[in-house]
Amino acid sequence: MMGGMMGGMEPADRTAAGTASMQERTGRTLDEWVDLVRHAGLDPLQQDDVRRWLKDVHGIPQDLQGTIADAAARRAGWFEQTREDYADAMYAGSRAELRPLHDGVIALAVGLGDDCAVEGRSTYTPVVRRTQFAAVAPGPHGTLRVGFRFRTKVPADKRLSEANAFGQSTHWLHLAADSDENDIRSLEPLLRAAYDQNG
Repeated sequence: MMGGMMGGMEPADRTAAGTASMQERTGRTLDEWVDLVRHAGLDPLQQDDVRRWLKDVHGIPQDLQGTIADAAARRAGWFEQTREDYADAMYAGSRAELRPLHDGVIALAVGLGDDCAVEGRSTYTPVVRRTQFAAVAPGPHGTLRVGFRFRTKVPADKRLSEANAFGQSTHWLHLAADSDENDIRSLEPLLRAAYDQNG
């Protein structure tokens, strides 16, 4: 929100701090801004439109645009999806058979260190250390795509090929839907190399 001063705060604390200074900085409270968005006829779920309107019409700084747009969307019924929500949507229907593979690869990647985090995205699941080192998603022809971000040395593995616009991956491979636990475990050296290069 307000630059480096609040960079180490939790999101709720940043929102509270931003809200507290909002009236001082803009002349309106957060609730007043949310009401203004609604009365302007904007769709509060169209975050880019709300932010643009706040900037263009009212000159609201970028840090406060996000706070106001988020509050307006939440009041309209929007809620932030969890990474499980994203994964459930990715593996719905005919892709459901890939979900156990996905979960196995994610568990293997996260097990590489206490500093790993899994994030949610609508089209893939990134695994992050200091930076993203792996990505997992349904692939073509009923496969599971596993991406790796190699910064220095690419491991010698015939299954790897250069990735094409898949998260931050430099290389990827595809597991068949009938892959088993041994196939998942065989990814450990590749995941470890990517983990080590992104710490």
